[in-house]
Amino acid sequence: MTEKKAMTDEQKQAWIREQYLKATKYLADKGLVTESVSDTESRYLVPIMAVWKINLLDKTAVWVISGDLPTDHIALNSGEPARDVVRHFSLKWQLQAENLLRLEDKAQHQFAQLLIGRADGLYKIYEKAELWQEAT
Repeated sequence: MTEKKAMTDEQKQAWIREQYLKATKYLADKGLVTESVSDTESRYLVPIMAVWKINLLDKTAVWVISGDLPTDHIALNSGEPARDVVRHFSLKWQLQAENLLRLEDKAQHQFAQLLIGRADGLYKIYEKAELWQEAT
């Protein structure tokens, strides 16, 4: 059996940079232009997920999730902590999966199963209070 080696600090920083680039490219593809990121509110669980609070040029803010899951964004009120945002993505994906399962499309059903699995994983992350002690 092979053991997974822990990531070095350099590898973790590279992963975080990669996720930031993925998030900003995703927003750009949606026509949303990034102005800055709120480092103090964004959270990373390397190498699983990153949740970014990104300020846009139009002075609005969105949350973007990326990592070992679909990249997605939501616009919420400005005061919610990252932990609540993770729960929101989980619930959003569960609803999206329900709608996709109603379609007569095998590819959409496969994507729905992916969403269900990732939504479940996000909710488990949300429930683990020890992961969020610094993020309250």
